Amino acid sequence: MRIAEVSRKTKETDIYVKVNLDGSGRAEVEMDAAFCAHMVTSLAAHSLIDLKVKAKGDLKHHVTEDVAICLGKAIREALGDSSGIRRFGYATVPMDCSLASAAVDLSGRPYSRIDLKVSGEAIEDMPREDIYHFLETLATSLKANIHLWVHYGVNDHHKVEAAFKALALSLRQAVSKDPRRMGVPSSKGVI
Repeated sequence: MRIAEVSRKTKETDIYVKVNLDGSGRAEVEMDAAFCAHMVTSLAAHSLIDLKVKAKGDLKHHVTEDVAICLGKAIREALGDSSGIRRFGYATVPMDCSLASAAVDLSGRPYSRIDLKVSGEAIEDMPREDIYHFLETLATSLKANIHLWVHYGVNDHHKVEAAFKALALSLRQAVSKDPRRMGVPSSKGVI
């Protein structure tokens, strides 16, 4: 099974993340940042990646940032050499008034382009800038290309949740095994 655990302990945070890429979408998330926990739980549910997250820290910004670091590293570690995976994933998800799309390439080269069209300063207990920072940090630590955009929407919560669900479905597709794929999905022979 493709499972990995990553811990990160600093003067600011104490983070533990465990992933199972071949799971059923089960999530155990313990963190002080409620909206971030909600998005991480949604990510697990729709990617079918089992997640266990235990996160404590001095500030919500530090906790969300370090959860993204650990989550990306754990998924990357669980992929091993990426042999047999589909590598690419994409999805479009509606949520009430909102429509969001995501495209992912588990290329080993970090890049992100995020456009959530959030108009407010925060959603629940998470500042807008921390939502963007979580996603950008996830792309960097996962060493993935993540393109995520909201086409339209009125409700900021629904825009971001649709985006996370689209990201989850894209990850589900990208990490899944391709029965026709032999070896690493790259003409270079490595990712």
